[in-house]
Amino acid sequence: MGFLDWLVICGYFVVMIAIGVWAKSRIRDAKDFFTAGGRMPWWLSGISHHMSGYSSAVFVGYAAIAYTAGFTLYVWWAIGITFAMLVGSVLFAPRWPRLRQRLGIISPLEYLATRYNVPAQQVLAWSGTALKVFDVGAKWAATALLLQVFAGVPIAWGVLLTGGVTLIYSTIGGLWADALTDLGQFVIQLVAGITMFVAVLAQLGGVSAIWTLWDQLPEGHGQPFNGNYTVGFVLVYLLINTLSYNGGTWNLAQRFIAAPTGGSARRAALFSAGLYLFWPLVLFFPMWAAPVLLPNLAEPDQSYALLTQQLLPGGLIGLVLAGMFAHTMAMTSSDANAISSVVIRDIIPAVWKRARRLSSASELLAGRVSTFLFIVLSMGIALSADSFGGVLGLLILWFGALVGPIAIPMLLGMLPMFRRCGPAAAIGSWATGLVVFALVKYVFPGQGQTVEVAAPVLSALAVFVIVGLAAPARNDEADALIDSLNTERPETAQAAGGH
Repeated sequence: MGFLDWLVICGYFVVMIAIGVWAKSRIRDAKDFFTAGGRMPWWLSGISHHMSGYSSAVFVGYAAIAYTAGFTLYVWWAIGITFAMLVGSVLFAPRWPRLRQRLGIISPLEYLATRYNVPAQQVLAWSGTALKVFDVGAKWAATALLLQVFAGVPIAWGVLLTGGVTLIYSTIGGLWADALTDLGQFVIQLVAGITMFVAVLAQLGGVSAIWTLWDQLPEGHGQPFNGNYTVGFVLVYLLINTLSYNGGTWNLAQRFIAAPTGGSARRAALFSAGLYLFWPLVLFFPMWAAPVLLPNLAEPDQSYALLTQQLLPGGLIGLVLAGMFAHTMAMTSSDANAISSVVIRDIIPAVWKRARRLSSASELLAGRVSTFLFIVLSMGIALSADSFGGVLGLLILWFGALVGPIAIPMLLGMLPMFRRCGPAAAIGSWATGLVVFALVKYVFPGQGQTVEVAAPVLSALAVFVIVGLAAPARNDEADALIDSLNTERPETAQAAGGH
């Protein structure tokens, strides 16, 4: 990296912090900090949802998958998320802002105390918070690895640099800062991604390479399923993506909670689905071409970074690296906001009764402190990522296997067809998923990636359904809440239309 590249990177960091400072003026209380006051327009919510759905790990872990397995990456990841969001636009996205309207929630887990009970809410809150610390740690580690490849910056300093900037704007600006920086980051990664796409096409001989590339790649790279990424793996991850991107990953639920109405949240989900369907075709193309341009790499996770260095002039390298940072900082800042809302509204009030009587100003301060602490802790995990199987181990195995048992009671609890699945079903499915993960990971290892990811989520789903059928729960308050989420309130729809 030369002087121009560093100038672009520093300019990017300054703009992100400036947006956070500006967003601070829009925050008066915790509702503004965590849900943008329920005033986020659908297009901004959709872009923010998309940008918060993936990170620099795409350019490290997923670049390695593209290098070794090829087109299957698009099938199990991008198409899977697109399908998940189409399902979610009908079943889940519209229900999130209605929960805010009915119960005044600012945390994705607040409604679980009414839907199930406080113990069920607490086990999901504590375990989900712990899981996200590891997930975000993987994102910092991936970003630091990129900076090391580009500029020789030690991993620790890379974590401290990107984490520190995110720490500043997330802590002061809340969800408004997250969403507005997501918008700026979306523009940056759009320009950076197209730049790399064009550079690779030029290197391969022109536009015709879009079709001719696949004959030059190793066998199986043009197939929808290849290697470990079998039909079974893709189907399991389709379920995991449906749970994760519709709110099982809490920061993505926040994007829908912040929408003014259910209809607005539905449009945001569809917009995000469209972005996932088309944009990865541009973004992943250089990764698919890497085996031709950089054959026999010993470390495939460095392929995208090495391509950038090889193909782009000074200044543009910094732009592409800024685009990579954009993904991580978008995801991790939104994660920090969502986790902080859970800590402040769900965890602390359960262990410290006085927290329920905090003033608006005190609650906002507590939100900022918990956001700060979460990012610091996740940066600590990033510095020891190798202890957990590296970036890919944290991303695909740990997160993929554990997000399901946490998300199943949370998301399915909103749907009328699962109204008889009560606290026993929620806690039972969560516990089963965690126990099964421990068994396949440590007691009976070597079962293969598909089994290690599938077993926890499928067993958790089975227990949730079976317990609901065998021991149906009846709770009038929960039933009334579920029924109220099916339709928009007339006055809410009219107010949104007038606005």
